[in-house]
Amino acid sequence: MNMSTGAGLAERAARVAAVAEAHADDVDAKGRFPQEAVDAMRAERLLSIQIAVELGGEGASIAEIAEVCSILGQSCAAAAMVFAMHQIKASSLVSHGADAAWHRAFMRRIADEQLLLASATTEGGIGGNLRNSICAIEVEGGRCRLEKDATVISYGANADAILITSRSHAEAASTDQVMTVFTKDQYTLERTHVWDTLGMRGTCSDGYLFKGEAPAEQILPKPFAEIAAQSMLATSHLLWSAVWYGIAVNAFARAQAFVRAAARKAPGQTPPGALRLAEASSLLQLLKSNVVAGLNAFEAAKTDQDVLSSMGFAVAMNNLKIGSSETILTIINHAMLICGIMGYKNGTPYSLGRHLRDAHSAQLMISNDRILGNTSNLLLVHKQDTSLLG
Repeated sequence: MNMSTGAGLAERAARVAAVAEAHADDVDAKGRFPQEAVDAMRAERLLSIQIAVELGGEGASIAEIAEVCSILGQSCAAAAMVFAMHQIKASSLVSHGADAAWHRAFMRRIADEQLLLASATTEGGIGGNLRNSICAIEVEGGRCRLEKDATVISYGANADAILITSRSHAEAASTDQVMTVFTKDQYTLERTHVWDTLGMRGTCSDGYLFKGEAPAEQILPKPFAEIAAQSMLATSHLLWSAVWYGIAVNAFARAQAFVRAAARKAPGQTPPGALRLAEASSLLQLLKSNVVAGLNAFEAAKTDQDVLSSMGFAVAMNNLKIGSSETILTIINHAMLICGIMGYKNGTPYSLGRHLRDAHSAQLMISNDRILGNTSNLLLVHKQDTSLLG
């Protein structure tokens, strides 16, 4: 990285996290976009850290990006998720657009202007299966046009560009997909669904009718099947898990502070929640180990497209997502039991309602049942790696 590594990036992330934390409850209560946190991300130039140094970025590793997700997740899960989703889209450009002139120039723009990227992979009529599309892109005379009923575009109204999936042409199969970049001046959004949810309210994931037109060179050169298998799905599971880990870390910290306060009030006595805190500590370590192992596996595999597309790697990433999304809820529930009514109430130093509500999204994005179904099919023909040496 050309600007910072390790502590330098963590320090920048911490400054953004402080801004995010100051507005987190208001973002949640009003279901509004975390504008202050995103402005701080831009000021710290965090939106371009994944982009190659020669294109104006910092060439950050997936582990460094995950650490930023975790730091932000400890302050405001919505801000952390916006950052994670942006980086997931950036990974598609970095991994699959580096050899295309337009996409290289666009990555320079992201770095220069700190552009925020959004995603439109879901569609009315296909449920949450991002590997299927109904809409098809129309290419004619060097131009491409697309209309899509996108049931969810997170922070769509606030994005500077949208990476959107579709069938590659009108006669293509539903799984024969491409991904296209449309910049804000190249599309219109007509809101069709309002995002009024239990948690992750600040992601503002409204539904829209998308209509766009742009030069055809903005279509990514690789099929979306390759983009999904080799960068997008693994990056999604890793960075979402890092966000969830951050939420759990903050919940644990609040529970630990509660136990310490109780201990000070009754010296010489073990507070009632101390044993449950130790259990939560064990689970937090388990969650961390799961994420770190996933990051290491991705780092080892990223230079080999065959490994990235293999069944074994898919099973490992699927298991990472399942394990992380389930463990976080147990940790936060432990914290709630430790803090009791002070954790249940809003507006206390130990409040955990936002953490619990945000964490419940983890099993739904992408649906654990869908992932387990995919894994069960893979395990019919794949022998799971059980070696401790990887």
